Amino acid sequence: MALGKGENRELDRALRGTLLWLWAERGARAFWPFLTVSLALWSALAFGVQDILPPLWTTGFGIGSLAAVLASLIWGAWRLDVPRHADAVRRLDQTLPGRPLSGVADHVAVGVDDPGSQALWAAHIARLSRVLAQARSVPGDLRLARFDRYGLRYMAATAAAVAVLFAAPSRVTELGEMAQLPGRAEAIALGPSWEAWVQPPDYTGRPSLYLNEVDRPRLELPQGSLVTIRFYGQPGVMSVVESLSGRPEGDPADMAQDFTVETSGRLSVRGPGGRDWEITALTDAAPSITLAGAPVREQGGLMRQDYAAQDDYAVTGGQITVALDLAEVDRRFGLATDPEPRDALEIPLPLPVSGARDQIEDAFIEDFSQHPWANLPVVLSMAVEDARGQIGESDAAHVVLPGRRFFDPMAASVIELRRDLLWSRENGARSLQLMRAVSHRASDAFRSTEALARFMETRDLLQASLTDGGLDAATRDDIAQRLWDLAILLEEGELADARARLERAQERLDEAMRNGADSSEIQELMDEMREAMRDYMQQLAEQPRERGEPQPGGERMEVTQDQIQQLMDRIQELMEEGRMDEAAELMAQLNALLENLQVTEGQGGDGPPMPGAEAMEGLGEALREQQDLADDTFGQLQDEFRNGGQGQGQQQQGQGQEGEPREGQEGQGEPQEGQGQGAGGDDLAERQRELADALREQQLQPLPGEGMPEGDAALDALERAQRAMEEAAEALEQGETGEALSRQADAMEAMRDGLRAMNEAQAQDQREAGEGEQATETGNADGRDPLGRARNQGGEVGTEQNMLAENDVYERARDLLEELRRRSAELDRPEEELDYLRRLLDRF
Repeated sequence: MALGKGENRELDRALRGTLLWLWAERGARAFWPFLTVSLALWSALAFGVQDILPPLWTTGFGIGSLAAVLASLIWGAWRLDVPRHADAVRRLDQTLPGRPLSGVADHVAVGVDDPGSQALWAAHIARLSRVLAQARSVPGDLRLARFDRYGLRYMAATAAAVAVLFAAPSRVTELGEMAQLPGRAEAIALGPSWEAWVQPPDYTGRPSLYLNEVDRPRLELPQGSLVTIRFYGQPGVMSVVESLSGRPEGDPADMAQDFTVETSGRLSVRGPGGRDWEITALTDAAPSITLAGAPVREQGGLMRQDYAAQDDYAVTGGQITVALDLAEVDRRFGLATDPEPRDALEIPLPLPVSGARDQIEDAFIEDFSQHPWANLPVVLSMAVEDARGQIGESDAAHVVLPGRRFFDPMAASVIELRRDLLWSRENGARSLQLMRAVSHRASDAFRSTEALARFMETRDLLQASLTDGGLDAATRDDIAQRLWDLAILLEEGELADARARLERAQERLDEAMRNGADSSEIQELMDEMREAMRDYMQQLAEQPRERGEPQPGGERMEVTQDQIQQLMDRIQELMEEGRMDEAAELMAQLNALLENLQVTEGQGGDGPPMPGAEAMEGLGEALREQQDLADDTFGQLQDEFRNGGQGQGQQQQGQGQEGEPREGQEGQGEPQEGQGQGAGGDDLAERQRELADALREQQLQPLPGEGMPEGDAALDALERAQRAMEEAAEALEQGETGEALSRQADAMEAMRDGLRAMNEAQAQDQREAGEGEQATETGNADGRDPLGRARNQGGEVGTEQNMLAENDVYERARDLLEELRRRSAELDRPEEELDYLRRLLDRF
């Protein structure tokens, strides 16, 4: 029975598909060895195996590879069972239910003329036709695991994929040519080719260059760049000629060559496809470093040496060297003995942690106070190194090694004993003799029993060491540390009484005037004296009333603390200018003032209190509380800085407006009550708001000079202070600690302006009332104050006279000095007069 046209088309399509699958199945089973060998050979050629094998081996490899490919192809063709149409029919028929293709080809054997049999056979054929109408091509079995037990086909396929990505697939065209005559095969196997790279030093930050792709004939390469060249092919066909490295003459035809660019020159690759380049070597100059001035002694005896370093790319390291300048040492007393040998100090130079290092301007800060060479002549130099190992050195500077200086005479003597022992152990006997002399009447030399006990203990240890056979190095160092601690105790002391501390600060300042001191030491001593003065004035103000009332009827004047502060500022200015005689004169006047200084409580006397006195007292208390709050805010800002928080720049802004923190806040012992070290920003903000409210209430009280310009100025200053306090509270609530500190500084400055305006208004009230109430009085009854000036008779606070010398006095002094110089330049004057003028100029 024949099938319909539609059914025939579907069946034909299924048979063709099945036949194709049979071809794929039988071809894969027959030719998988051929494909495996071909891919393996292709991968080897792509990776250049022909370049690394000797010529004869390369020829053999080519012939053998072609033979393997041909053999695997013949073997596959021999094993290939060519599929036929009948095979496709059989494969498809086996996959259909009832084998319909075989059924439709059958014929009725019995009952051909029987209508019933014919009808039954027609129904059977129709059912088979419906099955065939649903026939689809049968996929072939492409699994080769049972034929390739070791997975060789996967290895070859992986190698081919890697070769496509990373090798040179075009080189597989040499396969056919390798099988030719040996001479031709050798030439092709060693086909001339080359590759070249340039790797600049890492510290230059420049990228690598692949010279095969560089078309420029001229190149600029950093000095120290590594050039790598590789030749492929027969040795001797290609070579390299260069004049960049200065290396010894070698074989220019070496297959692998590496050299470093040292100088400018020419690089040539000779042979097929060769290239030439003119190379300009970018010289890497050695780093340089210069000392920016002489070393400076900073507060606490720290040495600061500014320097500037530079390099083409970056400075990678450095060190500072300090050696004793023995030729410049004043070889007297304990230094007359030859010193013990000591190696020069070599200390790593600090470099910036971040940022560029090609230009560095920084400072080396170190404390050499305890070193034996402190305050002695030394030779100081610095050296820096770059990434290439080149070293640059600064000029040697002959300087005095800065260290802490001691102005207490006994402390200075102890430090000298310590220096002598560290200079040489041979000074042990001399030092012991001096210590015995000091301990003869030790009570006159030491102010405290603790210092005396330490001195005696150290003396006994030195004596025992010398008696037991000599002073060894370990004992000497122990004694030196004891002497250092004793000198610190003598210099700083443990004086609790404010008056004693003030006298102590005055003595040290007098000693600095006599011996000379640099600016950092002057600043340190003046800060100490200001702190002692502040504590002394506070102590006087807190003394009980039983100390005695001022004598009635005596002429008195008021000297404000601001005026005393101005006097001390002038003393510091004169010392920094080197005018020690004038500074000593002002210091004597200040001492005389302090000898007769008394501070009364309230208004003193018998008269009624002045209007606004309570407001002034409250404002002074508010100012102290604001100062304490500012100290706590500054402490929180420091905590934020240490914890990596924000505000470093704000901290500097706050310090710049308020001034440097008072020396002594750090290390003063227990914190004052209410300073809340560790208090959060919310607590500080709440305290700031309370203080602003308190100041607002004080403005409602009677103020001195109401209705007068001075009173208006005071009220305006208090309003500015209140606004600054409120802004500081808002900044604290927002976490802007630096901004809050700046606003607090504004508030304190405004309150000080208000206090000054109130003082002026109160003085005006006193003059109008004809009576004055003084708070600070002097015991002189001759109508002059401790500074030798006439007192005001109106009883006002302060004085119309300037406590400092007038400016025209110094202008007059400069005029006189210029006149002396002019006259000394007139050589026609008598020789005696010129000699006198020169002596005057030498003195002043």
